[in-house]
Amino acid sequence: MNNINADSQKHDPFAAVRINEFRHLVFGRFLFIMGLRMMGTLVGWWIYELTNAPFAIGIIGLSEVIPAFLLALYAGHIIDISEKRKVLLTGASLYLVCAGLLFFLSSKTISSSLPNHYIALFIYIIIFFTGVFRAFTGPTFHSIIASIVPRNILQNATTWNQGSWLSASVIGHAVGGILIAAIGIHSTLLVINFLVIGGLFFMYQLKPKPPLNEPGEKKTWESVKEGLRFVINAKEILGALLLDLFAVFFGGAVAMIPVYAKDILKVGAEGFGWLNAASDIGSIIIIITLTFYPLRKKQGKKLMFAVAGFGICIITFALSKSFWISFAALLISGLVDGISVVVRGTILQLNTPNNMRGRVMSVNSMFINSSNELGQFESGVAAKLMGVIPSVVFGGSMTLLVVIATWFKAPKLKNMEY
Repeated sequence: MNNINADSQKHDPFAAVRINEFRHLVFGRFLFIMGLRMMGTLVGWWIYELTNAPFAIGIIGLSEVIPAFLLALYAGHIIDISEKRKVLLTGASLYLVCAGLLFFLSSKTISSSLPNHYIALFIYIIIFFTGVFRAFTGPTFHSIIASIVPRNILQNATTWNQGSWLSASVIGHAVGGILIAAIGIHSTLLVINFLVIGGLFFMYQLKPKPPLNEPGEKKTWESVKEGLRFVINAKEILGALLLDLFAVFFGGAVAMIPVYAKDILKVGAEGFGWLNAASDIGSIIIIITLTFYPLRKKQGKKLMFAVAGFGICIITFALSKSFWISFAALLISGLVDGISVVVRGTILQLNTPNNMRGRVMSVNSMFINSSNELGQFESGVAAKLMGVIPSVVFGGSMTLLVVIATWFKAPKLKNMEY
């Protein structure tokens, strides 16, 4: 790492992945996230098959977001005072336990002996515990990057990190749908378990990451408040997080994709997998582009235009009756969302002190990751109250209103450059 010339790193799109340990992190995260995305795709389809109720899909998000949200600040404190490799391995291992339980629950013995509503209840309980473990693993993945790569290539590392996550999402969503159609839910869960095991293998190759803060140096609540104060006072970080929170909360059309695939577009499990993957395909295209041609100026304005484009795509998807138009709308939504992801991630990595990364990334997790599941719940509730298509139109329209409000109320974010 020290032998790499700093000037070449600045212009080298492969600077971060030349570091062996960073490659282990990226490969491990890729396999792990691919397994989890396949699990998310499978659970959404499985629950809808069991209940035939769009609202039931929303409950999945609520089941996961409650523990993830409530534990996020405490998790950040624990991450900052703990050896991060150990936290990561523990959380990923517990995810594997949950995947194993879902595999057992999907067996013919259980499915033939339990009513559908009991199976659905057990699925919700297992997903609740994945929310607990996610509160610790998600921020750790992000906070560990700065201890592996030097600061001058953090932007490049962030782009590669997001690229691996999005690539895993694309493959996980698409392959999940294809495997459900080809080999069924039970066998697909076996594949998911092997992917998580593969991710753990690469994570074990990481070196220990001793904490920068000593246990007992600060009381838990004081440590938590320090992290919150930092985010609140860093206006660019706070603005970017709030914009993404409300945009994803109202624009969570992906929660209704099982309904669109099965009842509106009538494309089955395979089409469902591709629709689920469409936005991630768009995101990975833009991530690759930004790796070679990073945003040089006016990142704040580009962030807002990207989120507005996301809202327009959601409205288009809502009104479409064609699979290809729906796929294109979701793919373009991924293109513009990828810009938002990179800008927000770079702001966080460049502006967060090393000794506070766990807490700041946990606050980020509260805003961003929780907004996905809260958006899924909101979509389920809105679909129940308004109907599926009007609810998705409403979500896209609200996303546009959030951008307009942010444009006028957050000039510092709008004018931000890095």
